[in-house]
Amino acid sequence: MKGRICSINLSKNKGTGKNPVNESKLIKNFGLETDAHSGPGIRQVSLLALESINEQNSRLIAKELKPSLKKGDFAENITTQGIRLLDLKIGDRLKLGARVVLEISKIGKECHKRCAIYYKIGDCIMPREGIFAKVIKGGIIRSGDSIEAGND
Repeated sequence: MKGRICSINLSKNKGTGKNPVNESKLIKNFGLETDAHSGPGIRQVSLLALESINEQNSRLIAKELKPSLKKGDFAENITTQGIRLLDLKIGDRLKLGARVVLEISKIGKECHKRCAIYYKIGDCIMPREGIFAKVIKGGIIRSGDSIEAGND
């Protein structure tokens, strides 16, 4: 299974959407170098498929609302394209670019309070379709880099 990194997204504060950057450094057992959500544990990096964001925008159109969701709005660190994230299982590995390796550590998340997206449109897909990973092998990643499932 192969796709690409569509967007790398960072924020300085928790509880906000993230802003796209062209490249960033993933640090082993930590996450993205300057992201507010980075740190030890099982949720070092979050991933969400662009296809999921586009589907959510389609639901808004069906409700006659303006499709306004974009990469980073769900506070995902990495927006992917072309790889079926929901087919992955805990323990599966992803290779990003030439050398970075992530290991899937959590699928979905619990929302203890409703986020800004939920209040804006009445639904948030991150608890159902977002996945989380630990950084096994760090390095620089760039938008457009390949992302491949495997056991590296």
